[in-house]
Amino acid sequence: MGANTSQVSDLSENQSLRTLIGTESISDNDPFWNQLISFTFISPTSSGNSKLLEEAVIPLAKILIENNPRTGNFGALVRIFLGRTKELKISTECQDQLFIWQAHNTLFMIRCLLKVFIREMTEEELHLQFSYQERVPGSCDTGSEVLLEELMCNLVHLVVEVPLLDITYSILFEAVTTMLVLLSYQLFHKEILRDGLIYQYLMKGRCLSLTSQLVKTLLYNFIRQEKCPPPATHIFEQQSDGGGLLYGLASGVASGLWSVFALGGAGSKPGLDQEQNPLPLSNQSLLLLLVLANLTDGPNNCPNPYRQAVTCFKNTQDTSSIPTEQHHMFQINFNSLYTALCEQQRSDQATLILYTLLHQNTNMRTYMLSRTDMENLVMPILKILYHVEDRNSHHVYMALIILLILTEEDTFNRSIHEVVLKNITWYSERSLTEISLGSLLILVVIRTIQFNMTRTRDKYLHTNCLAALANMSAQFRCLHQYAAQRIISLFALLSKKHNKILEQATQSVRGLRRADYLSAHPCPSPIVLYHSIPSPRPFVMSSTER
Repeated sequence: MGANTSQVSDLSENQSLRTLIGTESISDNDPFWNQLISFTFISPTSSGNSKLLEEAVIPLAKILIENNPRTGNFGALVRIFLGRTKELKISTECQDQLFIWQAHNTLFMIRCLLKVFIREMTEEELHLQFSYQERVPGSCDTGSEVLLEELMCNLVHLVVEVPLLDITYSILFEAVTTMLVLLSYQLFHKEILRDGLIYQYLMKGRCLSLTSQLVKTLLYNFIRQEKCPPPATHIFEQQSDGGGLLYGLASGVASGLWSVFALGGAGSKPGLDQEQNPLPLSNQSLLLLLVLANLTDGPNNCPNPYRQAVTCFKNTQDTSSIPTEQHHMFQINFNSLYTALCEQQRSDQATLILYTLLHQNTNMRTYMLSRTDMENLVMPILKILYHVEDRNSHHVYMALIILLILTEEDTFNRSIHEVVLKNITWYSERSLTEISLGSLLILVVIRTIQFNMTRTRDKYLHTNCLAALANMSAQFRCLHQYAAQRIISLFALLSKKHNKILEQATQSVRGLRRADYLSAHPCPSPIVLYHSIPSPRPFVMSSTER
């Protein structure tokens, strides 16, 4: 970061960054800021390079933490960004790429510093870092107590109001990711944070009025599945003063925070989706939506407004009036959302939002169950269970619970046997040229049961699989011969295990009963008879024996 920086290794030697973190205060009107935020930087293209960037920023951020109470330069950097966000919407309408680029660079620097700040200090100490200002001799400190809340509100307004275009893609991504960084305090605390400043700003502050708009925008970011624009739309020509840049840092830098917020965490197995993220804004928007929706309720049973918005939104084609008692209600295109949910079941967070909507949003659940193309939704879930070896336990559990919710409906259990599939190439145990969706579902669930019995031995996974089969059993129709064979084989296996367990239990009961009987009827003490034993005769050898 900073002018003329093109590699991570150059950060520690960059003069502009040295000035920012140094001991000298910088006025908000100083031309230095324009030079600082007009930097050239090669975007990291892998999680390894992103890790290098984060490691390079840590020592710089720690120096700033020490000097900022005297200089207030971090607060000045935040005010520079806030000043530019006021004109960001107009700049988008005027296609002012230079202005948007500088605003993005400013926010990117703030986000990188905040990641280190949050790791190193408490929320109260972070609030002080925002409030520090230049100390002029003879003047009192009139710190800006609301600067942190101002930043949070501006980020929400930016996400909600700035349209998603090629020139705004990266700054929208940075805004969403910075909000995730600010909410990451919970990762460093075992107890639930209800009294934190950031929590209060979102639940009770000025951001509250934008709850439904924010949730709707994040959902539409997920629905649109916009890819990161090609590099040609990011690059500006190098200027004579050395202020050129490579605009588009977001696509690679995100992977560090991405790995932290991914549900699988350290248990996730690396793959193409994690190493190369073609949809950074869509994925980060979904992560932010899930974090907001799962914030704990406030004191005095004050409900989470973001969870309310997620659980009560309606279809745009629903013409019924919105009840006045339901707060944060909005409408969204269910068909577009359903399509996105079907297409993006490769990641943990997409499966989690599907589970959340099926479980808590009755409008969306009714719509999904009424669809005639349920195979588009069920097939990705079956693939998750089929490739159980390559998935983390969280992902497998969510996929199984989704099937369990679906199989609670008789209409679903009947309809899946009417859908005929052909050439299921990913099922390798046997060639399936033609099979019903219901028979395929049975095969995959039984395979998951057998995998669990031989590998993981998870009783909850076992119980849920059997529960799904039990839910469907009353509606079995025209089963594929291979599915029927697997059901019989499973029954034989479970019967054998049941008899073995029953035999062991019977033996244990018999042993306990015998022990109880013996304790209740103790054997009498043995009777000892004493006889007069004659003295032994002396041994005398005969002459012949001699």
